[in-house]
Amino acid sequence: MKKIAFLITGAASLALAACGAGNEDAVNNAEMNQAAPELNDLSSDAANDAANAEAAALGDQQNQLEQEPADNATTPTDEQEQNVAGM
Repeated sequence: MKKIAFLITGAASLALAACGAGNEDAVNNAEMNQAAPELNDLSSDAANDAANAEAAALGDQQNQLEQEPADNATTPTDEQEQNVAGM
């Protein structure tokens, strides 16, 4: 039984030693996958364009709301005042 445990322990230590080699490939891949500065500039430009478009749309909406007549600006009729007084 001790021989089997010794054999399993030895095999596991050899397997771990083989896996622990240098990770030069992983380092090279990480350097290759870095975003180029041009892409960062393009994404910033796109975000700014979207923000400007949204601001323009909100400004148009505000202008439309300011030009619409307000429905609640009318004076209440006598019948409406009586209904409120009866509550």
